Amino acid sequence: MESYSDFAKVYDTFMDETPYEAWSDFLDELIKKYGISATKNADGAAGENTDCQKVQEENVLRTERNLVLDLGCGTGTLTEIMAAKGYDMIGVDNSQEMLSIAMEKREKAGSSTLYLLQDMRELELYSTVGTVISVCDCVNYLLEEEELLQTFKLVNNYLYPGGIFIFDFNTVYKYEQVIGDTTIAESREECSFIWDNYYHPEEQINEYDLTIFVKDGEDEYGETFRRFQESHYQRGYTLEQMTGLIKEAGMTVELVLDADSHGAVTKESQRIYILARERGKNE
Repeated sequence: MESYSDFAKVYDTFMDETPYEAWSDFLDELIKKYGISATKNADGAAGENTDCQKVQEENVLRTERNLVLDLGCGTGTLTEIMAAKGYDMIGVDNSQEMLSIAMEKREKAGSSTLYLLQDMRELELYSTVGTVISVCDCVNYLLEEEELLQTFKLVNNYLYPGGIFIFDFNTVYKYEQVIGDTTIAESREECSFIWDNYYHPEEQINEYDLTIFVKDGEDEYGETFRRFQESHYQRGYTLEQMTGLIKEAGMTVELVLDADSHGAVTKESQRIYILARERGKNE
């Protein structure tokens, strides 16, 4: 699974049209409807109780239940928006460069988000969490079903009893019919990129070869740009593959939606949301 390095510096520039606010509103709606996590201003006190130890235990459990993990948080844009909504956030990503930017956003926002440098396949938390979210096709970076299953089992392990996992993924249809074997180019004032896509149908893997030019200064000939390249790989999955792995990991699938329409999934759905629930680790 490739780590964003040089691309992290310009990631937010090229993602400036990503509808993070709309995504956060939708996630907030799903958590409130299906989840067990509450925002800081919505979660009431434990109530009257003269047993101090029991009160402390209740507070610890409530704290864990209300934690929301953003798995593959990147530069933390969505993470900090969710924190601003009142959620107690944890962000996990395997790119130090992306997390450095996320922590700058945390400082600017004055939030208490905890950021952890971890590979999602080796997730390790200090407690359970009530909700795990993972959007912007993060799980597509897992190229083998065994890696997905391992990650889903870890998510299930760290979910508070009855907690939910909300994630999206790009479909085989999207890579095969929409973006595979295409070139995307975009130019901005400070940077530009060329994004070459190559789809390998046998493995269901899409290769992204990125060439990025970043303004670096000026010389006697005019503006100078630094050029760097990165290659990324994502695998397309079918809904049947994903739901099968979720169930094998010990969770139940409660909701499946087309990510663009928020309606029923079709054979032409490019990105799909799945909401799964921890069903009892001892079952």
